[in-house]
Amino acid sequence: MWMKHLLIVDDQPGIRLLLEEIFKTTGIMTALASNGKEALEIVQKLNPDCILLDMKMPGMNGVEVLREIRTLSPDAIVMMMTAYSEIELLEDADKLGIDQHFTKPFDIFEVRDSVLKRLELLDV
Repeated sequence: MWMKHLLIVDDQPGIRLLLEEIFKTTGIMTALASNGKEALEIVQKLNPDCILLDMKMPGMNGVEVLREIRTLSPDAIVMMMTAYSEIELLEDADKLGIDQHFTKPFDIFEVRDSVLKRLELLDV
């Protein structure tokens, strides 16, 4: 079976590590980025199947990163992670095509199951 790649983009190390830990048990390869610039470099190298993207980060915000991702990898599954206060940015993200969004604090298992379903690694 083809190995699936997941890119986790969040400026908070705790969230990156928690998500990585959860996905390690699923057989998905994970890559981590702490900002938009790192994320875009990884997208160019790995072309991940799925990207968990934080909305609010220093430098480029999630919408700006998403805009670039859509140029580099138009078919990537992108799921946004947002704080409740960032709803207006979500509307911009929706226009660029996100597959789903999670509001922080999110249920880690809901995120895992949603990613696995989108990657067709979990029966619905």
